[in-house]
Amino acid sequence: MEHCLKFYIDGEWVAPAVPRVMDLLDPATEKLKGRVALGSAQDVDRAVDAATAAFESFQNTSREERLALFDRIITAFRARQEDVGRAVTRDLGTPTWFASGYQTSMSLDHFIEARRLLETYPFEFHLDGNVIRREAFGVCGLITAWNWPGQLITSKVAPALAAGCCIVLKPSEFAPNTAVLLAEILHAAGVPRGVFNLVLGDGPGVGAAISAHPRIDLISFTGSKPAGVAITRAAAETVKAVHLELGGKSANIILPDADLAAAVADGVHRSFINSGQSCIAPTRMLVHESRMADAVGIARETAMNVTVGDPFDPKTRLGPVANAAQYERVQTMIQAGIDDGATLVCGGLGRPQGIERGYFVRPTVFSDVTPRMRIAQQEIFGPVLSIMSYRDEDDAICIANGTTYGLAGYVFSADLRSAARVATRLKAGRIFLNGSPTNPRAPFGGYKQSGNGREWGVFGLETFLEVKAVLGQLTV
Repeated sequence: MEHCLKFYIDGEWVAPAVPRVMDLLDPATEKLKGRVALGSAQDVDRAVDAATAAFESFQNTSREERLALFDRIITAFRARQEDVGRAVTRDLGTPTWFASGYQTSMSLDHFIEARRLLETYPFEFHLDGNVIRREAFGVCGLITAWNWPGQLITSKVAPALAAGCCIVLKPSEFAPNTAVLLAEILHAAGVPRGVFNLVLGDGPGVGAAISAHPRIDLISFTGSKPAGVAITRAAAETVKAVHLELGGKSANIILPDADLAAAVADGVHRSFINSGQSCIAPTRMLVHESRMADAVGIARETAMNVTVGDPFDPKTRLGPVANAAQYERVQTMIQAGIDDGATLVCGGLGRPQGIERGYFVRPTVFSDVTPRMRIAQQEIFGPVLSIMSYRDEDDAICIANGTTYGLAGYVFSADLRSAARVATRLKAGRIFLNGSPTNPRAPFGGYKQSGNGREWGVFGLETFLEVKAVLGQLTV
């Protein structure tokens, strides 16, 4: 049984100021697997004190010193890479093939990319006889969700460190093991005292204190829209910078000339990966009305061949969703699809056949979904795919852009120019053409209510940098 009962503050593991814990249940068995300490405003104050004290010296470290630090972090991470994968599976219930592979490699990639940028990034340049400087933002509050417990943290921590910022991190209370392990890695790498601080806890106890704290200069948050709105309101009193990534309802437009079998199978797998708990999952599949019957058949066959079960079994491709609340949310949305008149192609309510415990969801596909149905508008965050028909390209674009979200989009076509043309019309921050893989150098973030700001690559680094103009230093 695992316990995450201490916080990492000022280079040491310390007990909470006020003892308070929450039970953690194994999503695959519903049995008690450990407990997590829930911090308070007092713990946030201690962490901010440490980060503030460390910032003056850390922001002035040289490029060479930070490069050496990143070399040590990357080495320490690689030494614990298998442990990180196991921690992700314990936290989330995602199968080991995905946790130890994609989730863990993406977590490491952000440190590697930050180091690459740090080698040559122009923190100072000349503009029209003036000097333009980019300087560390200050003390940054990082608040992350549970669905990618390593990658979401490192996508913020790595660029913040490269920029010279100091950090107070609050991961999700439902996924503390990965965060604790990452703190151990950073400690082993010799991150200076106070530069990185970890306070475990929930939104009301820790997230709210970070958001409103007068000595935190920037908030970077990944999570739900209601939480993002609450954070923004709390931060407004101190006029701090707030960057939000709030989820999506991504459309996958399969143009009539596409390889239908490949496109549909890819769309099903991407929708179900991580048990559907990915904000960029292409959960709305848009198919030309002339090809709907074939697409539905391919989707049904693909979904029914997905192996659901024990996340530690190497044969498993779909594990449970992360917790009881998420399981109930997904069940409610499946029922909404049925009630609103969508056709249930496969899956449906309840657990998969033969599974009696755990937060397992049946791989579910709906067809005959119309744009105003709840399953076409609301983020479900489970292995549920909606297949929708369109008449022509304009109709497909209208449907794709017809939600409050705009995080990602997907386009399949035999003609790359056609796919690119459609991509320019989608109101979303990241577009995947013909099943392309992700890329840690490309910016990540959304339009509309999917949030503001960008992460990853140089855009992520610049999130943590203030811009200063020094006039009169140079003569033209």
